[in-house]
Amino acid sequence: MNLPALKTMLAFDLKIIEEKMRILNEKKNSIWLMILFFLLGVTANPAFSETEKEKDIEKLLEVSGILSQLTYMQDTLMNSMSMMISGSFPKVPDEFWKEFNQLIGEKEMEDLVSRVIPVYDKHMSHETVKKLIEMFETPFWEEWKQKMPEISREAGVLGSQWGKDISQSPAFNKKMEELIKKYELEKINKQK
Repeated sequence: MNLPALKTMLAFDLKIIEEKMRILNEKKNSIWLMILFFLLGVTANPAFSETEKEKDIEKLLEVSGILSQLTYMQDTLMNSMSMMISGSFPKVPDEFWKEFNQLIGEKEMEDLVSRVIPVYDKHMSHETVKKLIEMFETPFWEEWKQKMPEISREAGVLGSQWGKDISQSPAFNKKMEELIKKYELEKINKQK
């Protein structure tokens, strides 16, 4: 692979990285959203019977604002998938996108919640869940929940711009080229 082809590939990869950095920066600005993402990494059994504690966990997800943030996860997934589709298929009819945007509905989102609840159940006592519900029902947290999405969006835009500035800076690109040469990436990745 030659250097111009590598730069083209890196440019495409940088767009994906910029999008992921924007998403990551949004996550960093919401402590509870980060906790949710971390906890979602743990495999959970979606099949369970609802106990009093599980009902309280669902209430915690609601009053903490996490339940409404789950749509953010849906949007993130769909944005990633649409970027892959657009990269593979430059011409996509509008009707495709209308159907595509309906692929994840209420049933799928309920499935996500049913996977999250056992994770909270495993890591938190019922007493802790109840106390968190009390805390999140205070006016302070209500204001936080209302303002956090806008703060996350604005911080995400700044993070995306930062990533773009870094990745497009001549100094960064020069360092990248030097690193590629130092480790002879073109040589070790040549097609035989």
